[in-house]
Amino acid sequence: MTHTFTPHAELRDVTLRDGLQLTGKILPTERKVEVVRALLEAGVPSIELGSMARPDKVPPMANTLDVVRALTPEELEKCWIWVATPGHVARATEAGARNIQYCLSVSDAHNQANIGRSTDASLEALPEAVHRTLSVDGRIQLCLATSFTCPFDGPVDPQRVLEIANDARADGTEDIVICDTLGQAVPQQVEDLVSLVRTESPARRIAFHGHDTWGLGVANTLAAIRAGATMVDGALGGLGGCPFAPGASGNTSSEDLLFATRPSWLTPALFGDLVRLGEGLLADLGEPNRSRAGQGAHSTARAFDWVLPSPAFDTASRTA
Repeated sequence: MTHTFTPHAELRDVTLRDGLQLTGKILPTERKVEVVRALLEAGVPSIELGSMARPDKVPPMANTLDVVRALTPEELEKCWIWVATPGHVARATEAGARNIQYCLSVSDAHNQANIGRSTDASLEALPEAVHRTLSVDGRIQLCLATSFTCPFDGPVDPQRVLEIANDARADGTEDIVICDTLGQAVPQQVEDLVSLVRTESPARRIAFHGHDTWGLGVANTLAAIRAGATMVDGALGGLGGCPFAPGASGNTSSEDLLFATRPSWLTPALFGDLVRLGEGLLADLGEPNRSRAGQGAHSTARAFDWVLPSPAFDTASRTA
């Protein structure tokens, strides 16, 4: 039995963007390309491969455009890039990117810290970003950071999220991303906000981006899916956090989300490949593995299909 979670949502793995933001080491372009291709080969349907953040502010993102240039157009069809300005869009699309995630914060204080301008100034620039994206037959999402709480101002009014979701300056955005940037939301809160945006703003795909700071990353993501989100973000090993949001820790783990939702493409063998991919990457970075499913995959309960075979067990089974 597969026990697939319904309704269905597509996983976007954000390891190479949000996952790398707080790491002390910089991955070379070749290693990032290798990770993109390994994720795609395993069946992960969507990837966030990096951001246009200033290299002096977020050094791990410095080679993002090199990664874009190294991928094929077919691979880039499944990859997203984070931007904050129309200029970012121009540079990203010139390099070959076609899927753009335009991000601003619902909270002015966080938008100032993260992007260096007011939320309204970011909204004012959005139509130009949309135009530049659509002019190259691209797709653009509106990403709303701090949709639940702000590290500087505290709780965020859901009506402010709805106001931005309905802002005419967002016309042309194909999706809207609701972000629990600090991982402080609870499932009912997530369900309520996603439902509000789904029923009281223009029809479009809703994505949910969660963090596991308070241990509710998977629960919040499942609540978002039940409320209508059809894309959800995760990072291998629960890697990540925002350098401009004190208190933010790792993303919800991709392995945990996949184990919980069991999409039709996922098999125990592919799950094992992703667990190993995450473990290798985290070892390269010197980062801890926060994935509970990844840890569970090393159980000694060999009768469970999702447990990784130990080398000795695997050898014995092949020679029996």
